[in-house]
Amino acid sequence: MSELMQVITLAIVQGLTEFLPISSSAHLILVPLLTGWRDQGLAFDVAVHVGTLFAVCFYFRQELIRLQAGFWRSIQGKPSRFYSKLAWQLIIASFPIALVGWLAHDFIATTLRSPLVIACSTISFGLLLLASDRFSSHSKLMGQLRWKDVLIIGFAQILALIPGTSRSGITLTAGLGLGYNRATSAKFSFLLSIPLIVLAGSYEGLKIIRSPDPVAWSYLAIGILFAAISAYFCIKAFLGLIGRIGVLPFVCYRLALGGILLFMFW
Repeated sequence: MSELMQVITLAIVQGLTEFLPISSSAHLILVPLLTGWRDQGLAFDVAVHVGTLFAVCFYFRQELIRLQAGFWRSIQGKPSRFYSKLAWQLIIASFPIALVGWLAHDFIATTLRSPLVIACSTISFGLLLLASDRFSSHSKLMGQLRWKDVLIIGFAQILALIPGTSRSGITLTAGLGLGYNRATSAKFSFLLSIPLIVLAGSYEGLKIIRSPDPVAWSYLAIGILFAAISAYFCIKAFLGLIGRIGVLPFVCYRLALGGILLFMFW
């Protein structure tokens, strides 16, 4: 397969898996590993994450305008009842993973990126997601988000640093476990991805700028485009279906993927 087709394939994989509870990082590690493709490198990884950022920001563009207005109203001492609080909740929930990710970045990048780690986390956190959905009351809505719950979701998000966990999966698990309905848990998870992708992309982007290595800008642009398109339609489909189909299809996929990896690499 040509390098261009590899770039497009990996970008679509990133776009489809970033917001599904199946772990995008695991797939970006596994696809080249299983196909024998060369690692596209840090610049490509940053580019496809930028693509997913464009997608989630475009999908929630009206929400983001209200969140931004609510944030500045709170700074001015005139907070809105809902959006000012939600804006600060998203900021506070992002702190734990930002701090731990910065401190443990090298350990995660070198030690945890093995197929067996991915297999075990894919299976175990898939089962945890199923249990969380099964025993959730599904009764709480976005307007009922408490600060204690936000902190729990924020600290749970740290587990997403383990490849195979899934950032959207673990935040969805936490939200459901706290009694929020599927739509609320998924929406808060997607909104929570925005500050995280901005922070991680900025941190890794600085490395690219400082690196003397050449950058294939045309391939990066293609990666951004295809990741953005696939991520947008994935978000739209997931939010439209999650209330009806639940998490079982994603858990089954995780169990199958984890089982195959254990069989291949044990």
